[in-house]
Amino acid sequence: MKICLFGGSFDPVHTGHLAIAQAAVTAAGLDRSLFLPAACSPFKTGRQHFFTDKQRVEMLRIAVAGIPQAEVSELDLTLPPPSYSWRVVEACRELYPQAELYWLMGTDQWEQLHRWARYDYLCEHLSFIVYHRGTAPQPRENTRAIFISGNHPASSSAIRKALSEGQLPPEEWIPTGLAGYLQQ
Repeated sequence: MKICLFGGSFDPVHTGHLAIAQAAVTAAGLDRSLFLPAACSPFKTGRQHFFTDKQRVEMLRIAVAGIPQAEVSELDLTLPPPSYSWRVVEACRELYPQAELYWLMGTDQWEQLHRWARYDYLCEHLSFIVYHRGTAPQPRENTRAIFISGNHPASSSAIRKALSEGQLPPEEWIPTGLAGYLQQ
């Protein structure tokens, strides 16, 4: 079984996240995509989420409803802070001992991967799926990676900005069923 771990703030989830996950399923022949909302990234300490953990989980569940391979996992939210990816991978290896694990990330994360805690452990136990908008990033030695491209315009920060200003973001950025949730 091939399982993709898709960690992130998802603050909020948008259609770009879903499109990227679907592209990863297609490119790697994945059986399951686990959407893992992060509690607190070691690189973003001190930053508060716009939405609560409970809201981010609920929005993800609404967004992935009807997507057969997609599942929301609160695993990272239950681990001690900060959110180290190696802890998530370690827990997933215990939960899915026979699975081939992948980590889905953007180019910005790929470029910083060498700074992640227990980088060697991650490279040993994962293959990476790297989403980029344009020129593919450079491969890394001793790291298995699949590069996928796209150009989805949605942005969580732009959605948060619109909501802060009492506006709604572009409709095509909002997963089915979330428009009403965001207006609450």
